[in-house]
Amino acid sequence: MKVESKVSSSDNYSFSFSGEVTIPQAPPEFKSGFIGIIGRPNVGKSTLMNQLVGQKIAITSPVAQTTRNRLRGILTTDKAQLIFVDTPGIHQPHHQLGEVLVKNAKIAIESVDVLLFVVDGTAACGGGDRFITELLSRSQTAVILGINKIDEQPADAEKLDDSYIQLAKEHQWETIKFSAKTALGLVEAQELLIEYLEPGPFYYPPDLVTDQPEQFIMGELIREQILLLTREEVPHSVAISIDLVEETPSITRLLATIHVERDSQKGILIGKGGTMLKAIGSTAREQIQKLIAGKVYLELFVKVQPKWRHSRVRLAELGYRVEE
Repeated sequence: MKVESKVSSSDNYSFSFSGEVTIPQAPPEFKSGFIGIIGRPNVGKSTLMNQLVGQKIAITSPVAQTTRNRLRGILTTDKAQLIFVDTPGIHQPHHQLGEVLVKNAKIAIESVDVLLFVVDGTAACGGGDRFITELLSRSQTAVILGINKIDEQPADAEKLDDSYIQLAKEHQWETIKFSAKTALGLVEAQELLIEYLEPGPFYYPPDLVTDQPEQFIMGELIREQILLLTREEVPHSVAISIDLVEETPSITRLLATIHVERDSQKGILIGKGGTMLKAIGSTAREQIQKLIAGKVYLELFVKVQPKWRHSRVRLAELGYRVEE
């Protein structure tokens, strides 16, 4: 199934991955550091990072466990450079892929300067939150508990908040409330995070918003549309490989393969007469055009890779490894 762009996008995403870059010297009192965004699946971690850096670099979906790779988002202000590390939701793994994702999230706990523990403010503190609390309590890294989704809270929000505030008090963590979707309270959250950082240098050029290459983001944008358009039909059995990127002054030609585990999933992704694959390609192409600010020709293929989530070799081939 081929999907070709007919129009270009006027929306710009600022990415810079090639050529020589100059990292300036930080002024006196400038702060910098790495902030791990930790939490259960689907509490809004990726939405939060996108909102903080001001651009879409992490995919979002109503489906839990959307994030698979440890993705860095970079926010540079006149006072600080904050490098946000978005991690997969911590959950009970059911296959090799799940074990890799959770292990990477746990590694992130020990490799950052501050942890922002994000919880869902529309529901009371539960077993999953307490499990993560136990993990964080063993770490020496400073923790801030962030109550998200305050724009969706019910009338009895005070009782819900108290369940988290008491949890934070037990561990002497500060608490802050915000909405990742509307940005309500994020200025205050940003200022609090900066307070926790030490004086330091620019780690990245000030205009960079992520350290991931364009091809990785392209693959994630394709996977996002699959999650949005197929929902529970093809939940997490999908991986994307970018097979070819050819750039010309007028258009970028992109070939990608969608890997699934079963023939039935392949049939769902293609759809009757190729309608589903065309819809995925069309919407993904629009997002990729915003990424590169130019026309895109996108060609998608679907390939069955039985039980790829259970194979270390397949996972490595598709870019899923335990991070150092």
